[in-house]
Amino acid sequence: MHVRTGSVSDLPDALDLLDAAVAWLASQGRTGQWGEVPFSTIEARVEQIRTMLSERIARIAEDDGQVVGVCVLAEEPLPYVEPAPVPELYLQLLVTDRARSGSGVGRTLVDDAVEIARQRGATQMRLDCYAGDDQALIRTYEGFGFVLEKHFTVDTGQPEPWPGALLRMEI
Repeated sequence: MHVRTGSVSDLPDALDLLDAAVAWLASQGRTGQWGEVPFSTIEARVEQIRTMLSERIARIAEDDGQVVGVCVLAEEPLPYVEPAPVPELYLQLLVTDRARSGSGVGRTLVDDAVEIARQRGATQMRLDCYAGDDQALIRTYEGFGFVLEKHFTVDTGQPEPWPGALLRMEI
């Protein structure tokens, strides 16, 4: 497996990974994170991922020429998270091939992100993630070395706000 710089040309593969993740979550009744409609069928989500791949630091994990993971980094957090008082890199997206769960794709991309953060002089890396259901996603990121900083909610216009968690890793 190797990691390379991504671009908007990786959009179809990124959407395939996200669609598979949505289907997997929905099959478990865990629709609070991304719902149950494939990313590729929602134009706003397609544009969101297109923007991430073209305007931010996109990293692509490949194995035998096949895209098995996507990581997107930015120098600023998403609008609902306060900026950090120290130099940081913000992990905005991490998605891996569900068929390779547990194979180290996520760890490889996070390690790559940490190295990029170091090269850019960041002293921390942060991310936010879905904090509903069984909070398994929080535990996954804690397994990568992130520490839970706080819980928060985002008003999405739905009856219930989106439950999130902010996690941090010192570099």
